[in-house]
Amino acid sequence: MKIVNNKMIKNILINKIRTNIFLSIITFFLLSCQTTDQKNSGSVINRDAEFVLQNLFEIDPDTISIYKNAPATLIIPKITKAGLVLGGAYGEGVLRINEAPVDYYSLASASYGPQIGAKQYSNIIFFMTEEALQKFRVKDGWELGADAEVVFRNKGYSIGVSSKTISKPVYAIVFDQRGLLAGTSLVGAKFSRLIR
Repeated sequence: MKIVNNKMIKNILINKIRTNIFLSIITFFLLSCQTTDQKNSGSVINRDAEFVLQNLFEIDPDTISIYKNAPATLIIPKITKAGLVLGGAYGEGVLRINEAPVDYYSLASASYGPQIGAKQYSNIIFFMTEEALQKFRVKDGWELGADAEVVFRNKGYSIGVSSKTISKPVYAIVFDQRGLLAGTSLVGAKFSRLIR
């Protein structure tokens, strides 16, 4: 009797895991899919990027000096992350050099583990040296490495940095987090160039 019960329990658990994986994939697909009309054009990405950048300046005026001293800035206005055991994140943004849009990029990542829900957040990456910018632009599927400093900003406090206090060639800020999915990370996220 115990053998039958153990097999039944094992089958039930396997079915639940399969269901969770299937629901995770469907949830992520539905949240990240866009119709052709909704697809981000360059002008939409530029508009949203400017809004998010101004929002960051209002939240933390110290970031204005970082922006003005950075040779380039990658602004991803909205990243959607969803998961239920399997998860993923996706967003599209613009690379600005001397405050002018020059290229468009996507951020994509996948994750596995205890997670459930969805959230959205914004990400701005400041390239503080020409060398860091060059490395980013020549590598498709670029990832943040040890030469990057990442700050996760929650409401209610200043980041407390300026262009004079940054010691690494890449500085990333994640902010304006909304939703019910615990944990936000840029580890494993890949940045790829888009044609817009």
